[in-house]
This record gives sequence, structure tokens and C-alpha cells, in this order.
Amino acid sequence: MKPFNHLKSAVIAGAALAALSMPASAEYPERNIQNIFPWGPGSAMAVTQIISEAMAQELGVNITVVSTPGAAGVKSFETALDKPADGYTFIDGWVAPLVLQPLVGNADWTHEDFVPLWSATAVPFAIVSRKDETRWSDFPSLIAYMKEHPGELRYSSGSIGNIPHMVMAKVMQANDVYARNIPYPQDGDAFKDLRGGLLDFTFNNPTTYRSNSDAFQVLAIMTENEADREMFDGAPLVGDFGTDMGLTGLSPTGWHWYVVKPGTPDDVVETLRTAMKAALDRDDIQEKLKATGFVPTMYSPDQYDEIVGTVGEQLISAKEAIAWEADKIAGK
Repeated sequence: MKPFNHLKSAVIAGAALAALSMPASAEYPERNIQNIFPWGPGSAMAVTQIISEAMAQELGVNITVVSTPGAAGVKSFETALDKPADGYTFIDGWVAPLVLQPLVGNADWTHEDFVPLWSATAVPFAIVSRKDETRWSDFPSLIAYMKEHPGELRYSSGSIGNIPHMVMAKVMQANDVYARNIPYPQDGDAFKDLRGGLLDFTFNNPTTYRSNSDAFQVLAIMTENEADREMFDGAPLVGDFGTDMGLTGLSPTGWHWYVVKPGTPDDVVETLRTAMKAALDRDDIQEKLKATGFVPTMYSPDQYDEIVGTVGEQLISAKEAIAWEADKIAGK
């Protein structure tokens, strides 16, 4: 090798060592960032793109949303955890891979193993039936019908054991009624069968309700958040009828909280937090999120352990409600 190349290598090596010794904040971010997203394309991905683009404007670099579906979101976390803890990768931490999958033994982490940025949005769920339904006209009359016809009605939460299933099972358990949950690989197929009379009621989120509002009636929104009424055209909350689900805050919703890998430098974490808060504080961003059917939550990093920890505790109870439902169906 020529002497020039030896010198060049030495200069490069020295520069690299100097770079390593500099504070991360002096250069961060100097290149594009990846947001590891746990689902495929859809409204949830549109939401994370809205937030990521706004954060990118604050940071002066591009943020690429990387769709990494698989294993109920677990694959996205595993992918992110294989990346360096340098702030160039963060995780769109949806409740399923962050909290639910560890609870059911499908992931070997807890929410405490991550460093929080800000909470992003939540998706409220509602119980809907057909507008032309004649057996009941509202939530109380649905419950009365179920008491008179135990186990006869068919509903769908999409898949078995997901968050909507847990929430619907808790609502029915609180009212001492039960029905048969029919799983569907695609939510759209369940909504089609509700229209066709093969199902008696289903869960809905604001996005799917808006596209089916000509045919569906919202019987009750399964949260305690007054702001969620707006997402379902002013429909009643389940608490309006005296139902206490035992699920508070974010627990009865789909939600996500951006997190980073442990070991990420503190100054880098603060830079990301500042950018995310600035993005979510923008009125135009909040309006875009609501128009997509997602409610901005804006919980701070300091609230992470309390809020997410409570969700974990309450989802254990919701998981038990699914077991209660199964026992009822089995005649136990």
C-alpha cells in the first residue's frame, strides 16, 4: 500500500475517534431517521406518516416510516431492537406489541424496557348495529335483549383476543350478558356481514364508522373520554348508561406511544421529544389526525410509566373477561 494511503487511513481513523468522543447533540441528527411501524398500510400508517413528517420538519431531516408487520407487531420491535441506540431509529409503539403481547407471553419485554418520547394518538371503539335493526334501538335495549336471549347473538371484534375483544367482553361482563364472537381475518368482511344480517353487532372505530355511517348506528362508545363523542357524531358513552367497564384512560382504546431503545443518549432523546411535542402541538397536525379518525393524546414522557403501567394492569382484567365469556358460551 502506498504511504499516502497509510496517511489517509490514519486521518480517517483519527476523525472517527474524534467523532465518537463528541457529544451526540453536536451533530444529531445529521442523517435520516427511521420510524419502525408495526402494521401494514392503512389509516394507522397514514397517522404515523403525518406525525413523522411534522417531526422531520422540526429536525431538518427526513423520517422514513418503515412498515414491519408480523406477529401482532412483535416483529417491528425486534427489528428496532437490533438497531443501534443512537436515535436514528425510533418505534411507533402500539399497545399490542408494547403491552398486550408481553402480557400473553409472546414477547420478552415490558414497557419499562423502553425510553418514552410523547404519546401520539388513541383510537376509541364503539358497539354498532344496523340502523334498520328492529330488535333493539339503543344500548339499554340491546342489553335487555341479550338478557332474554343469552348467548344467541353473534358479534365480531375482528380477531379473537385483541383489544376490541377485551373491551367488548368487559362491557358484556359488566352487564352480565354474553354473545358469540365470530373472528374475521379482515374487519371489512365483518362489517359486510353485519350489513347482511349474518352478525348482530360489531365493534367499530371512527374510520370504519364514517365509511359505514349510512348503515350503522352507534349504540355506545366504549371509553370514558368526552372528546370521543365527536368522533362518532355525538353518540353516547357506555358510562352514560351506568356501565363501569373497569377500564380507564387509554386502556379501552387502541393507542400508540413513540419510544426509543434503552441506551439512547439523553440529549438525543430530548431532541426527539422536543420535535415530537412541537409537531403534535400544531393545530394543523391535530386537525389532520382527527380527520383520519385518531384522537391526539399528548401525554408527556413523565406520565409514561403511570399511564402505560395502568393499561397493563387493566388489560389483565380484560383478558380474564374473555375467559369469562368463553365459560359462558361453554355453559359453565
